[in-house]
Amino acid sequence: MKHFFIYSIVLISFISARFTKGQSIAYLDSLEGQLSVKMPDTARVSLLLNLAGSYAFKDFAKSLNYAKEAASLAEKTNEKFYMLQANRELGLIYNLGGDYTTALSLETKSLEIAIELNDSTQIGRSYSNIGSHYYEIGVYDDAYFYLTTAYGILSKGEISYEDSLQINIVIHNVGRVFKDMGQFETALQHLRLSQKVSREIGDREGNPYALDEIGDVMLRIGKYDSALLYLKQAKNETNELLRQEPESFVKELRTKTLIKIARVYSLLKEYDNALAYYDSTTRLHELTNNQYGIAEVELGRGSLFLSQKNYVEAENHIDIALEIAKRINARILEINCYAELAKLWEENGDHKKSLEYFKKHKSLNDSLFSEEMQQKLFRDQVRFATASKDEQIRSLTKLEEYRKLEIKRQEFIRNVLVVVMALVVILLITVYRSGQRGKRINGLLLQHQEDMEKRSAELEQLNQVKDKFFSIISHDLRSPINALSGLLDLMDKGAIHSEELPMAIRELRIRFNHTRTLLNNLLDWTLLQMDKMNLQPAKISLKNLVDENIDLIQSVQSKEINLVNQVSHEAHAYADSNTINLVIRNLIGNALKFTNAGGAITVSSEAREKEWVISVSDNGVGMKPEIVAMLFDKINPYSTRGTANEKGTGLGLILCKEFVEKNNGQIWVESIEGQGSTFWFSLPKA
Repeated sequence: MKHFFIYSIVLISFISARFTKGQSIAYLDSLEGQLSVKMPDTARVSLLLNLAGSYAFKDFAKSLNYAKEAASLAEKTNEKFYMLQANRELGLIYNLGGDYTTALSLETKSLEIAIELNDSTQIGRSYSNIGSHYYEIGVYDDAYFYLTTAYGILSKGEISYEDSLQINIVIHNVGRVFKDMGQFETALQHLRLSQKVSREIGDREGNPYALDEIGDVMLRIGKYDSALLYLKQAKNETNELLRQEPESFVKELRTKTLIKIARVYSLLKEYDNALAYYDSTTRLHELTNNQYGIAEVELGRGSLFLSQKNYVEAENHIDIALEIAKRINARILEINCYAELAKLWEENGDHKKSLEYFKKHKSLNDSLFSEEMQQKLFRDQVRFATASKDEQIRSLTKLEEYRKLEIKRQEFIRNVLVVVMALVVILLITVYRSGQRGKRINGLLLQHQEDMEKRSAELEQLNQVKDKFFSIISHDLRSPINALSGLLDLMDKGAIHSEELPMAIRELRIRFNHTRTLLNNLLDWTLLQMDKMNLQPAKISLKNLVDENIDLIQSVQSKEINLVNQVSHEAHAYADSNTINLVIRNLIGNALKFTNAGGAITVSSEAREKEWVISVSDNGVGMKPEIVAMLFDKINPYSTRGTANEKGTGLGLILCKEFVEKNNGQIWVESIEGQGSTFWFSLPKA
């Protein structure tokens, strides 16, 4: 929210044009170059106002000169609309420089022109701006009156986006008035309402302004940590907006937020941080010659040095602030300067001077915060709260009278029209509902058709997988049976010697173990596909599971491969023991299959924040990247023979993936051809 710097559709277009150009030097040079071109006076006024706004945060003196020239030329044209805009823009520039009294007088001229033009929108905006100027000066009763009047004017009739924005600015500034009057709860209600409206209407600048003021409320009620939180959030959002739009009007908010952060650090006695923020704010104010801001910084520094008992430095800074405050008629700032000087001389032991400054402080403070003004503010508040309701009652009364007259004059015609309109409405509703029903039915049919096609494709793929698995299974089941049959025939004929029998039995056992693994995997895969597998997660020891599988596999493996368990004793996961046991067995078996005789397989663990990661590493043959990408594809499972001509179906790795994911984990593989592979899977910590 631009605080109170939204003035008119024309001026907004100027500002928008400036922002989208990025405030580049070339763009400003091109604008200034147009001044030498002959053009109508009204076009020149618009150009000068554009330049004034463009230089507002670059060169304050140049900005002020362009605005003055625009106002002078507008007076000569006697074009009321341009006179209104020029006075308003010039008032804005003076406000940025801290001269609120001059800004107030210029906006008053704009109000007179708006009344003459009978333009309610411009009248409402002038009231809003005048209320804001009175707030800056410290005259809160007038500020409240003008702001609430602006709200009433802008809320009538058709409301544009700019009107909505200006109404929200009014709500924001009413909150500021309550804040400075010490009514903090009411202030927060208005500021948070303004914050909400900004989000709803897409006003990105509104949120940092609201955060800045909420932070100031927290500062005043002594909640310093909350104050820093809100103020730093306001600073960060302001900086982000300025990165996107370097010459956005939130530039004027940045200095206000920085000085408030400095005050918080000063109250927390973090003086180095406070001085650093004061120094940063001073540099920014000097760029635009913002006298009010410079005075605020000087007063802040004076208060800081006073807290440190450095009375000489404190007096110097406060005197500078007081001189500026008097010159620009900043009454609140002047009151604060007197209060700090009274405190300074009291601590310094000069009670006479302290009393003198206290009297000045009290006198000026009483004139601003008298009981009469408080009562007037309360009356205005009540009037503002009830005005809209009174207006509605008056409108309803007039409407009722008008309707009675119309009933008497046109009762018959009205009844006929009502019947005709009712029939038309019924017909339109019927046609509309029929059309909507047809659309819904068509949509459902299309969706159903898409679902059926998708389901058909999935079933076709699953059938292919099923056929492939049955082909593999029938072949693999036949192999150990044929081997057993052959061995029995040889034994029956006495063709096999007793010393050859252990070797034949070992070979037969290896084949039957492979077949048993295949059948177990097939059974688990079938249960998984039928959704009949019930997992029972519990705390399990991953090291014990690995030990059990290594002992089992070691007893039947013939390659003399070294199996090493490096899983930590602390590795306890929350998972289903049976399915994770199958995962570990399949991964070790897979590594065994592709590792040459005499190789090594290592199972390790790694603790992460919320999970354990188990790795099964081998120094076997490894894989190409294109093969790695196919390993976990259940539609097209990949399988190849091992280093000792071991066979497989590709089903084991698919089961590993399904079971790990059902236990809330993930599985992945890293492999380098010729160097080996590492399979990783994660499980939640117990």
